Amino acid sequence: MIQTISSPDNQHIKAAAALRQKKQRDDTGLFLLEGLHLVEAAINEKWLIEQTFFCEDRLARSQIAEFSEKLLANGSKIFAVSSSVFKKIAETDTPQGIIAVARQCRVDLSATTQPAKVGDSLPWVVLDAVQDPGNVGTIVRNADAAGVAGIILTPGCADIYAGKTVRATMGSMFHIPIYKASVQQCLDFFLEREIPVYVADAASAESYAEIDWRLPCAIVFGNEGAGVSELFRQKKTRSVAIPIVGKAESLNVASAAAVILFEAARQRGFSLS
Repeated sequence: MIQTISSPDNQHIKAAAALRQKKQRDDTGLFLLEGLHLVEAAINEKWLIEQTFFCEDRLARSQIAEFSEKLLANGSKIFAVSSSVFKKIAETDTPQGIIAVARQCRVDLSATTQPAKVGDSLPWVVLDAVQDPGNVGTIVRNADAAGVAGIILTPGCADIYAGKTVRATMGSMFHIPIYKASVQQCLDFFLEREIPVYVADAASAESYAEIDWRLPCAIVFGNEGAGVSELFRQKKTRSVAIPIVGKAESLNVASAAAVILFEAARQRGFSLS
């Protein structure tokens, strides 16, 4: 059943609009999904969607009917709203006409039941205080494409559930386990499982291409300005760099992640077939 909301002061509209703020997302454990692709990706991966808002001025009736059937099966409440009401929730300038309120997936790294050699040959990715939402989202997308065991976000990272981050993942955030943990928790996690840790560092004398990425490992990508935290450098980690041929000082962190992760995929036998 689709309910109609005509007032921007409706309690459901106000609650959804408030999720644009991190504090509200943290307090409620909810976040916004905007756009057909993201909502469909969440449905396909069976994420819990609590509410969905359709703007009938922006979507065809056939699209609304198709998504409504899936969403009702998912347990979502469905609301039809006007363009003016929809704009109160939307974060993009040209919204597609569908916004969902979804439940965050909060997983505890220390409680994971992964086997001793986590993920077999698949690498883990650690984002150490990567601040830009676009970078975090793009790295999640790169990691999904290249194949990883999981992603760990340390304190200081952009909120994975912020609208810009969510949109930058293009739905890949629904395909990969994503954890939040301190640097020490990360180090303990990998040490207990005898998984070596590599730090991407432009100042390293060792090229990423010289590493055997077929073995279990973790790859740390650091903050856009400061790089990785000192604790990662102090522990038994190994740094690798991407050689620069031209005059650029370094690569954007998301670009660096793509280069290294796809080299790891190539070594593991990644191919179009």
